[in-house]
Amino acid sequence: MHFRTQIPILKSISPVDYNSKIVSLGSCFAVNMAEKLDYFKFRNSCNPFGILFHPLAIEKLLDFAVSGKQFTANNVFFHNERWHCFDVHSDLSNPNKEELVAALNSIIINTRKDLEQASHLIITYGTSWVYRDIETNQIVANCHKIPQKQFEKELLSIETIQKSIENTIDLIEKVNPKCSIIFTVSPVRHIKDGFVENQWSKANLISALHQTFDLRLSTISYFPSYEIMMDELRDYRFYAEDMLHPNQVAIDYIWKRFQETTISETAMTTMEEVGNIQKSLSHKPFNPKSESHLKFETKLREKITILENQYSFMKF
Repeated sequence: MHFRTQIPILKSISPVDYNSKIVSLGSCFAVNMAEKLDYFKFRNSCNPFGILFHPLAIEKLLDFAVSGKQFTANNVFFHNERWHCFDVHSDLSNPNKEELVAALNSIIINTRKDLEQASHLIITYGTSWVYRDIETNQIVANCHKIPQKQFEKELLSIETIQKSIENTIDLIEKVNPKCSIIFTVSPVRHIKDGFVENQWSKANLISALHQTFDLRLSTISYFPSYEIMMDELRDYRFYAEDMLHPNQVAIDYIWKRFQETTISETAMTTMEEVGNIQKSLSHKPFNPKSESHLKFETKLREKITILENQYSFMKF
């Protein structure tokens, strides 16, 4: 007897290995997966503009990077003693206006380079709900805790999202037509929008993605993060204390499914070696000066040296 259903996931035709260069963009769940890639020492760049929740925000910054557009003083504003940009996360906000603009333009240049070299791009959409700045009539990526009366809240239609996805794919193909793009929908529940509204939002994302897949199947694929959380892990014990975000058990499980289907079998041995080294590095000895621990450290350094010689990009 089986007491749960497991979602069938096709194995990737372009799996990730240690020759891959990965760029991850999107919601906070993108960060969860990127942390796993970092832990196992894959080459991975995650959210250079901070966490981005909706498709239009991701598309806009990719357009800046691909088209070589520049941020100017007109793109930033002062609020609560810091300069902010509506197109990026508040993590990048700065008390100095010129430093913020310079930092944003530097990120644009580096993102273009990362996209040109990427073998895989992972995009995680979080929501279809967006906020439009009433003064400029522009949809923002982040409200930066500005009073809500300055914005109008609206739900992106399936058609709008689909067009944004197609634009995003076109932008990537302009600079890197061989890049494999993996789309996924974040399992994080946006209950502040409302219970029904959260499901509506996710449904629009999923519908738009699959309508796009019907038209373009060459270098894009879908990983069902949201579906795994909703179906395989349908229990509150898999949520963090806020009952909105997946807890570590859920993140580990979704990563396991990702590993099984999207990472090359040839990388598994190296992943195991890296994992053993990471566990050893976190080991806290009872007696750091004991002979046994000194031998342990010597063997550990030898293992690290072997891997770092084999993969020059790895640093422990």
